[in-house]
Amino acid sequence: MAEDPKQKKKGNILNDAIIKDIAEILACLKYGEIVIKVHDSKIIQVEKTEKSRYDSYYVEQGGGI
Repeated sequence: MAEDPKQKKKGNILNDAIIKDIAEILACLKYGEIVIKVHDSKIIQVEKTEKSRYDSYYVEQGGGI
């Protein structure tokens, strides 16, 4: 069976938008994770968790918060 070209194009536009969103999230993320949730073989949600890293800062002994 041949696929309907209109359906294929619509799916590609949606997929391209999701990929663009994920790429933008990735470009802005220094430390953290991106979780992509899938249901019935379709991406339904993208979550970003950003972390702040302080290992390059020098803290004097006893100089905590």
